[in-house]
Amino acid sequence: MPFAFYDLETSGTDPAHDQPLQFAAVLTDDRLEPLDEFNIRCRLSPHVLPEPGALAVTGITPADLSDPDRQTFFEFTKSIAELISRWGPCTWTGYNSISFDEEMLRHALYQNLHPSPYRTQMDGNDRMDVMTLVYSVWVLAHDALNWATNESGRNSFRLEGLTQANGIQHDSHKALGDARATHEIARVIRNEAPDVWDQSLRNRSKHPVNDMLETGQPLRLIERIGADPPHSVMGAFAGRNRNNKNAVAFLDLERCDPADLAAASDEGIADALESNPRKLLTVAVNRFPPLFELEAEPIVAERAERLANMAELKDRIGAVMANRFAGRAKSPHVEEQLYSGFYTRKDQERLEVFQQASWQERLNLLRQLVDPRLRRLGRRLIYLYRPDLLEPDLAQRLSAEMRDRWHSDAEDARWTTFADADEQLEEIENRRTMNPDDISRLRAFYDERRRVE
Repeated sequence: MPFAFYDLETSGTDPAHDQPLQFAAVLTDDRLEPLDEFNIRCRLSPHVLPEPGALAVTGITPADLSDPDRQTFFEFTKSIAELISRWGPCTWTGYNSISFDEEMLRHALYQNLHPSPYRTQMDGNDRMDVMTLVYSVWVLAHDALNWATNESGRNSFRLEGLTQANGIQHDSHKALGDARATHEIARVIRNEAPDVWDQSLRNRSKHPVNDMLETGQPLRLIERIGADPPHSVMGAFAGRNRNNKNAVAFLDLERCDPADLAAASDEGIADALESNPRKLLTVAVNRFPPLFELEAEPIVAERAERLANMAELKDRIGAVMANRFAGRAKSPHVEEQLYSGFYTRKDQERLEVFQQASWQERLNLLRQLVDPRLRRLGRRLIYLYRPDLLEPDLAQRLSAEMRDRWHSDAEDARWTTFADADEQLEEIENRRTMNPDDISRLRAFYDERRRVE
C-alpha cells in the first residue's frame, strides 16, 4: 500500500484551540519511492490567537497570517480532505504525528464541519508514526541509525537531530521539509532495520494488533517515559477496557506474576495501572503500538501461558480500566468535544452537502443538523466568513465570546490569551531568538488584535 508522509506547522500546540497553518505531504509507493508532493498554506482563522513561540520557531510572519492569496482555514481543510480521498487508501505517516499532527488535523476537520474527522483511518487508510519506529530501532536494531545528542549530552530523538546525524538534508520547521525528512528517515529504517520495519507494518491497523494480542503470546512492547531512552517491556495481553475497546491492558510479566495480581483487590489492580514503574500498561491498539514478537525467557513464557487462561482476572482489569475515568465531566467548550460521540448518518450526509454549498445554503443546513456540536461550530463558521448572514444579536454575542477568551485570566484556559502572548514575547526578546524588527512586527500584530471589536 502507498505511504503519505505528512507534516503540519501550526499556530500553537493545542489541537482544540490552535490551527494548522501549513500542510505538506509526500506520496510514495510501498517501496517508499516518491510519486507526488503536495504543499499548501492558509491564513489565520479570525478567532485564533497564535502563540508567539510557535511563530518564532516556524518563521511564519504576521504578513503570512493575513496573506489574501492564501486559502482560508475552511478552504484549507477542504483541500486536505480532498487530498486524502484522492491519494487513498494509503498509510498516513509523520513524525510524532499520532500524538500531534493527527490530533491537529482531526480537530481542524471537526471544526470545519467535515463529515468524518477520522479520514486517515477510514476507507482503507491506516496510520504509522516514524518517531515510534525510531524508538523501536533504538531498542531492537541500534546500529541501524546514527544517534543525536542535545546540548546537555542526553540522547535526542528530535527529527532535526536525527537527520543531521544521518546526513539527511532537512529544511526544518517547514511542512514540506519535515515531510521529506520523515520520508528519508523511514527509508533508512526500511533498508537498515528490515525486521523492525516489516513487523511494524502489522501495527498500522488495530485488527492485526488485536489478533496478535488475543493469542495471549508473550510480546515485546517498546516504551519511552519522559526524557529517558526507550526500553522493552516483556508482557502479554491482560484485558480490555469495557468502555473503550481500543484500550487494552498489557501486563509486565518480568515485574509481575499474574497470580499475584489475581489475588489483589480492585484497588491493587488500579495501583498496578498507575504505579511507577507500572506493572500494567495501557496500549491503544489503534495508535500504531510498538508491539513485537519475541522468544521469551522461560519465566515470561510460563506466566503468559497462565495469564492467557485467566479470563476472570482479565475481565476485572477491563472493569477497573473503565472505572478510572468514569464520571469525568464533558468540557463545556465545543472545540474540546470532538470525542464526545460519532455523528448520525443523516448529519454526515448533510455535512457532505455543507462542504459544497454556498454560505447562505450552509446557514439553512445548520437548522437541519441534529448534533448540537455541529450547529455551534457551524454558527461560528458563518460568523467568521459571512457575519452579514447572521442576526445582529447573534453576531455580537459570538464576537464578544471571542474577545472574552483572548482577554481571559482563567488558569485552566487551553487557548492562547493576550497574557500568554505578552509573556512569550518577553521571553523571546530576553533570549534574543528573533531580531528586533521581527519582534516589533509581532508586537504590532498582537496590539492590532487587542483593538478588535
